[in-house]
Amino acid sequence: MGTIAVHEFISLDGVFEDPSWTFDYGFHPKMAEALGAITGASTAILLGRATFEMFAPVWSTRTVEEDPGAPFFNDTRKYVVGSQEPKAEWGNSTHLGPYDPDVIRKLKAENDAIYISGSGTLVRALLKEGLVDDLHLFVYPVALGKGKRLWNDGIETKLALKKHEVYDNGVVHLDYGPAAP
Repeated sequence: MGTIAVHEFISLDGVFEDPSWTFDYGFHPKMAEALGAITGASTAILLGRATFEMFAPVWSTRTVEEDPGAPFFNDTRKYVVGSQEPKAEWGNSTHLGPYDPDVIRKLKAENDAIYISGSGTLVRALLKEGLVDDLHLFVYPVALGKGKRLWNDGIETKLALKKHEVYDNGVVHLDYGPAAP
């Protein structure tokens, strides 16, 4: 069975929406290394429809000269969860339909390692079902006070800290896995 690794840029108060607020902190080289390790181990990308529609126009035209992550995002097989067909097109993409945990379990069985970025609604559902193997939170030292939060009412998830890193820009990388039963 494969694994699912989620990566989120998140504020102290749990906001992950529109991470343009992260730009004030810069992108520490060690963060690039951590993300490169996560994506480098992945053989597929799983995204919610809204995140897919945001990523497709940005990444589909990006070259390796512009961003070393471009080949991963453009060449890797992508799966999209959503009740509606995505409005954007992006090579190597398959629409899976509405969220179904059994479809995700089958996808995990068919792939060694699946990467997710953003996709809060999808990630919350996966956490609730216990389908996330690695939750990589890059926590920024700011409380935004508004915006979509990764954790909302009704989501109770117990996790175990696997690793952590602290960067000079104040960001903390926390890698959580499922807590032992």
